Amino acid sequence: MKQLKNFLDEEGRLVKFPAKRAMQLEALGYLAEKFQPDRTYTEREVNQLLDQWHCFQDPATLRRALFDHRFLDRDPYGTSYKRTARETAAEPEQLS
Repeated sequence: MKQLKNFLDEEGRLVKFPAKRAMQLEALGYLAEKFQPDRTYTEREVNQLLDQWHCFQDPATLRRALFDHRFLDRDPYGTSYKRTARETAAEPEQLS
């Protein structure tokens, strides 16, 4: 989390998406923590929540990355999302 602080503003919003995979996973884990674990979100609600926690106006990219890296799950139609039970932001094998 210490390195992620370099990507956050004073309000804790992500100012840019990191280029390195390990930091991307850290950032995605940070954003995933903003979702309530037992709540189902519409795509619009996901975008609104992400807009509150980043400054670069690209919730679609973040939403897809959260899904691709299994921080969020979605129904087959892409109309509802839910936070997964994923425990860590980065896979250990990616960090070494």
